[in-house]
Amino acid sequence: MRLAALALACGALPAAALAHAAAQGEAAVDYRAAAQALEPLINHRYAYPERLPGGRFVLSATLAAERDAVRDGRSLLAFTERALMLLADHHAITGSSFADSYALVPSYADLWVEPRGGAYRITAVRPGSPAAMASVREGPELVAVGGVPMADAVAAFWGGLGTTGSGERDGFAARVLAAGRRDRVRDLTFRNPGDKAVRRRLVSLYDQRVGTMPPVTLQNAAITPVITINNALGDDATIAAFDQPMLSVDPAAPIEIDLTNTPGGGNTHVARGIMGWFAAAPTPYQRHALPSAVRDTGIAREWLELVLPRPGVRRHSGQLTVRVGRWTGSMGEGLALGLGELGATVCGTKMAGLLGAVEDLPLGTADLTIKLPVERLMQVDGTPRETFASPPCAQPRR
Repeated sequence: MRLAALALACGALPAAALAHAAAQGEAAVDYRAAAQALEPLINHRYAYPERLPGGRFVLSATLAAERDAVRDGRSLLAFTERALMLLADHHAITGSSFADSYALVPSYADLWVEPRGGAYRITAVRPGSPAAMASVREGPELVAVGGVPMADAVAAFWGGLGTTGSGERDGFAARVLAAGRRDRVRDLTFRNPGDKAVRRRLVSLYDQRVGTMPPVTLQNAAITPVITINNALGDDATIAAFDQPMLSVDPAAPIEIDLTNTPGGGNTHVARGIMGWFAAAPTPYQRHALPSAVRDTGIAREWLELVLPRPGVRRHSGQLTVRVGRWTGSMGEGLALGLGELGATVCGTKMAGLLGAVEDLPLGTADLTIKLPVERLMQVDGTPRETFASPPCAQPRR
């Protein structure tokens, strides 16, 4: 396929020759070998094997048969997507997807679902989402998906992968089912204690029509400025957008940074650009560990990452509050805890709890990567990032 694309760009081959070149390129890729590479790759690089049954990633018989049946790019992607579900890790995904793949959680989810007391409870609802606009609130039980009772739907989710769930792994499955398939409306049934069940049809967040938000917005500038990051921690323009309101506020005044809408990950240099406003000197803000180094050499490897003051930027010394929630994910979590190391008060609710730092890992010679947590991320004192529990904020959301 690469050969065909190159020939097409150069205008060197007629259509029939292009089709032949594409077929030759497809045949040159050993898709089955790529599928066989997945299991050892995860066991070598995945940073959290203790979360897995038996402490290792092992394909079920169902998925092993799917692996052995891989013959082309489509079947490789289908197998890989399903196999990664065995990790029950929202941070482990494929680099490509189908139109009908499950929605990514938390980036394209609006319900946080957790198993509690024998039921699946809605413990958070994303503001402005289809669920919120349908008046779904925190607290009800998610009774059914597509008319199928949740216990049965979760069991079928794992059964389709040739395995069984338990505990928090079932919470993972419930959140995936509640987020639904990317290309279709969700059919979800809710029930408050003592009330009748209510069935709602909610569009996928992939189809939600939303206006374009700037990367950063400023509110309440005359009292306590609130700077909101609008899911833009992966956008280099966010650094300059954050600088603009920071230049307009008194450097000794209290401010709030709202990270409750940052589920989509991001780049460390964007986070460090924001943190640089609050650093008086080079300061450790995050601890890393690389478990694969122990597997390779028997020697542990850990290091601290520093945030440095921004050259030419005046330090903000006023009181800083950082607001977080379930849609504070990945880089948003790292930024929140990094600001906490710099003296900020971090408050709100639990964050997404996404595991580790992700690396793009290729599968053999196929044009497919998996995004896998390969580093453990911790607070400077060694506390795992995903276990951080923030206290409620003193002031309600504005």
